[in-house]
Amino acid sequence: MSSLKLKWHKLTHWEYWPLWAIYYPLFPVWLYYSIKARSFFFFNAANPAMKNGGMAMESKMEIYKMIPQQCIPKTVFIGKNESSKSALEKILAADIGFPFIAKPDIGMKAFGVDKIHNKDEFKNYLKRTPSHFLVQELIPYTKEVGIFYVRIPGAEKGRVTGIVSKEFLSVIGNGTHTIEELIKKEYRSHLQLKALEKKFGETLKTILKEGEEFILVPYGSHTRGAKFVDITHKLNDGLESVIDGICSQMKEFHYGRLDVLYRSFEELCQGKNFSVIEINGAGGEATHIYDPKHSLFFAWREITKHWGYMNQVSILNHKKGHSYLSFKDGRAMLKAHEALESKLKVISL
Repeated sequence: MSSLKLKWHKLTHWEYWPLWAIYYPLFPVWLYYSIKARSFFFFNAANPAMKNGGMAMESKMEIYKMIPQQCIPKTVFIGKNESSKSALEKILAADIGFPFIAKPDIGMKAFGVDKIHNKDEFKNYLKRTPSHFLVQELIPYTKEVGIFYVRIPGAEKGRVTGIVSKEFLSVIGNGTHTIEELIKKEYRSHLQLKALEKKFGETLKTILKEGEEFILVPYGSHTRGAKFVDITHKLNDGLESVIDGICSQMKEFHYGRLDVLYRSFEELCQGKNFSVIEINGAGGEATHIYDPKHSLFFAWREITKHWGYMNQVSILNHKKGHSYLSFKDGRAMLKAHEALESKLKVISL
């Protein structure tokens, strides 16, 4: 597949556009909500117990502490300057074995997230990561969903406003072509080739057996190649009750997306065999918009609708005494976020 074809595919499929191209046309809507709240950074009050309302620069470890512990993976915080020996002792003491997942404590878009198979890979990760990070046990479930949740302050229950199924980036063998050749056959995987070459090296020259699946990226990140499928239509009372049961136990959590690994959808709706691997607050997107079947106009409608929810929640919480972010602090947060994203991108390429 030629470079020109790849560029044309990205240009004609909005899901690959840079965020500014998707969000900048909606600036007047954000400005409208800002005027309603009398603050440009009103989102700070959406989730008062989260730093910056969960918009950016929040610690994942602090959020994990808010979630019912039986719902999350075993997790250990590792300081950037910790020795590999001390860090490994912590990990073993938490009963986490190889392979495990390492990810930045403050991160975004799965940049810097990696599956670590042995001590050497861990030492290398510790050496190249620019910040504090978390180590989590590898959850055995292979299915992932993102579930968006909103609870208006004062309401008895919250509700689910969107569900996305995340299909991990993978290739299926045919007994003839190498993994690299299979990657180049599909736009979604070919667009990730540079990062995959760095990660897998000569392994990409392997020929897979007929029907054999090789998972290229073992987590549901759209920026890392996962396909997002809108399954909001599968929402039922059981699932909504499970999600509300989790979120209602979290201190002053009103708005955000839960990323969940699970064994089967039926069991998830019964509250069985699942693990919440992350919760994003005000900065969380309703990622069902990225289903390739949806138009950009559908995405804009969903984005503005969820901004409306966040605005309503923030105003009500502000009336209860929770502060908005000052313009100065808001700008500082955005600059810090941009600087960290640049650093994390480097170790994800």
